[in-house]
Amino acid sequence: MSSGLEAIANELRRLQHDGVDRIFVEDGTMQLIVPPAQDPNLSEQDKDGPGPNLKFTTESVANPKATPFPEPPKIILPEGDALSQLAWLKDRVLACEVCKEHLIDDGKIVFGNGSPQADVVFCGEAPNADEAHAGEASAGKSGQLLTKIISAMGLSSENVFTTNIMKWRPEHNKPYGNRPPTLEEMRFCLPYLKAQIKIIQPRVIVALGNSTVSGLLGYDPTRKMSAVRGTWDQFENIPLMISFHPSYLIRNGTLKTKRMVWEDMLQVMEKCSLEISDQQRRFFLPKS
Repeated sequence: MSSGLEAIANELRRLQHDGVDRIFVEDGTMQLIVPPAQDPNLSEQDKDGPGPNLKFTTESVANPKATPFPEPPKIILPEGDALSQLAWLKDRVLACEVCKEHLIDDGKIVFGNGSPQADVVFCGEAPNADEAHAGEASAGKSGQLLTKIISAMGLSSENVFTTNIMKWRPEHNKPYGNRPPTLEEMRFCLPYLKAQIKIIQPRVIVALGNSTVSGLLGYDPTRKMSAVRGTWDQFENIPLMISFHPSYLIRNGTLKTKRMVWEDMLQVMEKCSLEISDQQRRFFLPKS
């Protein structure tokens, strides 16, 4: 792959990881990727116009490991309270041979952290490099931003739990960046997340980012993050709020996008019957 194509591919993976599902591509860039006549997904208008909207999905990401994944684990929780069950499950995940096989260098399995009685579970798709290095969710810049969002909601680690669908950082052959997980990878780890949800029984789950939504609700090529963000769904019979991943806000931190995410959090607060002050309702609104 030429350096130009490689740079484009890396940028598209980054945007996809951040939840962007539609971008504008200029003619010159599009022709570098694939000549218009060879692209069956472009209409005649797209080929002749100023540039198409490029669509891409997580299914296009190849799994670096050639060995196919085994069937997802079957989890039967032991008797006990939430704290002891969560401790048992964490030991089970940390001992998972498949999880350990896919660790990168000094990376660690990331189980998740927070309260066994959490009202809200924040769920991403996979650990980033900082989380894998620390072995904890919410590490690094995106984790710090999520912590600030949680604090602005009047919540803390005492009443939230932060985790990912996948319990290891997806491997890739670059020394930088993060690769979105494949559906197969998330499918293997999903029973671990379901067990966490069964133990914690939160009032709300917050799905962070486009890949997370596909991992929780199933892949749907017609689903667009711009359309489903800020809407309710369900996962394991628990209300699911769909929102942008914090890393998206870091790269697209306009007042508008910040307000969009904050409106999602206001809905979460209302669903949890949390008191919302007038000041909180005005966060990230344009100054009059």
